[in-house]
Amino acid sequence: MHGLGPSMQLLKEMAFEIARTDIPVLIVGESGSGKDAYARHIHRLSLRNDLWFQKFNCASFDSAFLPHKKQRLESGSLPENPWGTLYLDNIQELDEAAQRILLSWLPDSDDDLARTQAVRIVSSAMPVLEREVECCHFRRELYFRLNGACLSIPPLRERLEDIPVLADYFLNKHAALLKKNPPQLNEPVIQALSAYPWPGNIRELENFARKAVVFGDFRIALQESRSSGCESAKQEVTAQSSSLKVAARAASKKAERELILQALERTHWNRKRAARDLQISYKSLLYKIKQIGVSSGKNES
Repeated sequence: MHGLGPSMQLLKEMAFEIARTDIPVLIVGESGSGKDAYARHIHRLSLRNDLWFQKFNCASFDSAFLPHKKQRLESGSLPENPWGTLYLDNIQELDEAAQRILLSWLPDSDDDLARTQAVRIVSSAMPVLEREVECCHFRRELYFRLNGACLSIPPLRERLEDIPVLADYFLNKHAALLKKNPPQLNEPVIQALSAYPWPGNIRELENFARKAVVFGDFRIALQESRSSGCESAKQEVTAQSSSLKVAARAASKKAERELILQALERTHWNRKRAARDLQISYKSLLYKIKQIGVSSGKNES
């Protein structure tokens, strides 16, 4: 893993120590920051490196994915072909039903994990996940079950010392793939690269390096990155949408809480009458009362 700064050096050390265990790992970082690379790096360093690595995109979660995996995890005997690493990418995309299903088949403890020789779980998430947990849109229990250890990858704009190293690596990588001579970095180019905010992080830097090799000219690649701004705009819209999504959910939850409390006060905490007033089932109201964290011992009839 490429990185010269103290934050990246610490990240490497943490990854090395964590990889040799079987505890679940949560990798947090912005889009394009290298979460996938770290997940694979942890697998390569792990005791399961001779077993397979499977990536699963949580945005396309399907309950059909689970049955045979759930059976393996719940089995008391060792499977004939033990799992390697299951990488759950972008867990913040899981809806409530998917979170419930996933939680149901994860091992409850380290003892269960050791007994079943179950899959090693590595997950990734955008920084918005913490807000989702705080707003009760991502199950806290699932969050802590997946977060045995957390690796937080800083965005590229906070790692200016790494930009020349990464750029040189990508230039040589794509020059070899395209059978071309890589253009050589110089001080003006490095200064220009360091002044750019890189909203697409390492992925955007690699795209820039590929263009520079194709064109054989940094100026064209730089001009295209600055003028088009396609990737930058996409990342910004995604970040804003995530924030708006969280804010909208929080506002909805707040309004729902106020309506429930008003109905309960109006009916003197007669929950069956309150449920009828709110036009929801009695069971649903009890669940929502538990969710918002209020209780009172009043009449039920």
